[in-house]
Formats: sequence, C-alpha cells, structure tokens
Amino acid sequence: MSKHFLRQFFELESSTYTYLLADLTTKEALIIDPVVNTVERDAKIIQQLGLQLRYALNTHIHADHITGSGKLKTLFPGCQSIISNVSGAKADIYIKDGDLIKIGESGKTPIILECRSTPGHTNGCTCFIWHDYGAIFTGDTLLIRGCGRTDFQQGNADQLYTSIHTKIFTLPEYYKVYPAHDYTGQTCSTILEEKKYNPRLTKLREEFIDIMTNLKLCYPKQIDKAVPANLLCGLQNDIE
Repeated sequence: MSKHFLRQFFELESSTYTYLLADLTTKEALIIDPVVNTVERDAKIIQQLGLQLRYALNTHIHADHITGSGKLKTLFPGCQSIISNVSGAKADIYIKDGDLIKIGESGKTPIILECRSTPGHTNGCTCFIWHDYGAIFTGDTLLIRGCGRTDFQQGNADQLYTSIHTKIFTLPEYYKVYPAHDYTGQTCSTILEEKKYNPRLTKLREEFIDIMTNLKLCYPKQIDKAVPANLLCGLQNDIE
C-alpha cells in the first residue's frame, strides 16, 4: 500500500487545478494552488481523511482567481502559506530556487518537494518537483500543450522560454506534468510529450517570442480583483 497520497481538484470558473499531497503515515499534508471558491470542498476532504494541513503553496500570484490560502489558514490554524520570495506577495514562508519543502519528516519516507524558480509568466513563478513520485507541479509556467501568457504581470517571453527549457525540460522525460490550469479537459502530461508536441515550445526561441507577442488574448476578467488579493497571499481573513 502506498504511503503517499495525491489528489487533483478542479475549479470550474477559472479552470484551475489544485493538488493535495499527504503522507499517510504521519497524516501531514500540503496543498498547491488552492482556490477560495472551492476551499470548503477541499477542506472537507482533508478533514474526512484525518489529515493535518501544514502548508498552502502558491506557484505564483494568480490573475484569474483568488487564492484559498487565507481561508484555509482559518480552518486549519497550523497551516502556513508559502510563495516565492520575489513574488512581491505576503506569506508565512518565502522560498527561493533550490529550497526544499518537506512533510512527513517523522515517517520513513517523507514527501520532499524541490522548489525551482521559473520566471517568465510572472517574476515569482515557482515549480514544485516531487522527485520520488516523478512529478512536477508547473503552475502557469508550462501547461498541457501550452504555457502561461506573457503580456502582463512582469511577463517576458524570452525569460519563459529559458525557464522551461533549462528548468523543466531537463527533467527525466517520464516525469508527469501537473499544471495549474487546463481548458480542454486534460489532467496531466509528461515531460516527453511537451518536448515533442507542445506547439509553442517545439519552436526556436525567436518564433516562440513572436507567437507569445501576437496571442491577442482577452484581458483576464478577474485580474483587477485577484491580483491585489493575492499580493496578500490570502492572509487577510476578510477577503471575499
């Protein structure tokens, strides 16, 4: 029987994936990219499984939804929020490239996530790599057959191309890719698939930059509300 637990949740309005990881021996857990709209659902699962939520991680300052970190902290008083030290957001714990996040340390096989800085979508974008499981949680940096946009929030297509090719595509090709969003119903991918079939990232750098410059995407409908709230990393209990 596996001593580790991974559950993927979906939030419909922003097409966001949230991930719950737990060590079933110690019952310690962490959650990645929680959404305020679905905190009650996620908290119910955590409580039903008898888990102790230690950390709420955000891969970056989201522009399409408000993080559930603050609400989770009110429901689970021992929970601490985590975000990149260059994100500009408030949090309990700040991480940088190469840091490790651990839960279940008192057990035989703790869950260890490597923090890997991947700027380009935003300055503070961070991917979390679970080497023992062969998985990476990519936030908006790398999506399934796509990537995060670069036309706002410190976006930089050249930087994003470098981040993906040097920090993500250098992982073993069998590693699973778990993104923060998908808009077509897919739940995960692999490093190999994205290296071979991602229509943007199979291009040379100059063509990639041109593609990203000319996407002509709509202005995110929640950005004016989400970004100010997420700069607080959900620590303000009265955020609606």
